[in-house]
Parts: sequence; C-alpha cells; structure tokens
Amino acid sequence: MKGVYMFFADGFEETEALATADVMRRGGIDVKKVSITGSLGVSSSHGVHVLADMTFGEFKNSVVLEGTTPQDVMVFPGGLPGSDNLAACKELMDMMLKHYEEGGCVAAICAAPSVVLGLLPDLKGKKMTCYDGFEPALIEKGVEYTKEGVVTDGNIITGRGAGHAVSFGLAIVAYLKGQEAADQVAHSIML
Repeated sequence: MKGVYMFFADGFEETEALATADVMRRGGIDVKKVSITGSLGVSSSHGVHVLADMTFGEFKNSVVLEGTTPQDVMVFPGGLPGSDNLAACKELMDMMLKHYEEGGCVAAICAAPSVVLGLLPDLKGKKMTCYDGFEPALIEKGVEYTKEGVVTDGNIITGRGAGHAVSFGLAIVAYLKGQEAADQVAHSIML
C-alpha cells in the first residue's frame, strides 16, 4: 500500500488523531485521513465531528496496493469504541495484515496497539506500548510491553495515550524523514 494513511472510525480519540496528523503534516508528510464510516464525517469519542479527506470506498479506489515499502504507513488512532470499530472492519484489517507482511509500517496509539495491531502475526519479542489495561493481550502474544510514552520497534510505532500524541506524531516523522526533521518540527512547536 503506497502512501501514508490514518484511519478514522466513530469513537476515535480526537487528540490522538488530530495532533498526530498535524505533527506529520508539519513534518512534510502527506497523511491522508480515511473515514471507514461510509461518509466523510466521523464522530470522536467526545463528540467532536471531523471531516476526513476520503471515504474508505474512495481510498480503495485510489490506493496503490503494489510495491509497499517501509516508507508506507498505516496509522490507527485509539479511543473507544473507535479502536474496536477499526478492528471490526475486516477488509481494513486484511489490508493491514498484507501491508505489514510486505514490510509496510504500522503505527497505533492508546487502545489501538492492542485492539488493532494485536491482530498482527509474529509479535513475539516486539517492544510496544499501549493504554494502561490493554497490555495483557499484547503480553499474551509475546510482546515486550513497556510503559514508555512512544516506542518504535522496526516497522511498528506505538504510543501510550493522548498525552503522548505529539511525541507519537514526531516518532512517525523521525521514522519517515529522520530525527533532524522531527527535531525541527518539535522546535517549531516550542518543544
């Protein structure tokens, strides 16, 4: 899957999604927001309404599925029931599995590392973080769980929760553009 996409389902956590997308765009990453609801409008877990860039149908009609590289990223914000709604979208999860198996990067924050990325095979020995209380499912799969705010392990980037959303976005910028680019974005927002 070529490109960088963030997937939105009703019940997403708005800080984790919007702060992350903002930081990526500041870093020169053309992240596209994809609604899986069937319309461009998506409601957050706190009642904030957001318009995505494209529907899941538009995404499927426009995405290039061949030639996935580590520079191609699928981003999953957390929140409930948003993470559950993402995981329940079988077609999206099948795409994520194929994307990951072909070497693409997956990034998730809050509940999504457990609920969404927990569906990936071969997580044994991977270092990951997630929202407190969601770690048992990861540990059961052999993940080396940590309470760090953000963790990058190969082509998996995870964040602990909304308080780490900016750092999560910066980790994606560092992964795609290098640490210097991430540092420039951090400096520009007074970090």
